[in-house]
Amino acid sequence: MSTTTHTGATRREVARRPEDLTRLFVERANAGDAEGLAALYEEDAVMAYPPGRTTVGRAAIRALWEDVLAHRPRFAPEPPLPTLVSGELALTSTPPADGSGARAQVARRQADGTWLRVLDQPEFVRPDGGPARA
Repeated sequence: MSTTTHTGATRREVARRPEDLTRLFVERANAGDAEGLAALYEEDAVMAYPPGRTTVGRAAIRALWEDVLAHRPRFAPEPPLPTLVSGELALTSTPPADGSGARAQVARRQADGTWLRVLDQPEFVRPDGGPARA
């Protein structure tokens, strides 16, 4: 299903549930769509990537993904852990298939009922290099 994104630039599917964000991320990343990836984030979102740094704002997130996607990485869907929702906020997470840690995102429900990422922690790794455990 395609609808207008929050940026209004291109018609793309929007996240009707917080869980949709992860699926849309994988689809857009594998299509090489950095603009579409950035559209999954709020304008002032914060992403803890690259490792040890933060990327702040939709424009910076788009530029980061343009650089990453230039290397043609492939992203595999990962089974989500249960989503936690409190009012307008949701915590989504997935364990990477290689068991190397975890991924977590905070999403916010927008005025139109769709969801966008506010905070994105794509990698949690224990200091000893083993998988992160809650």
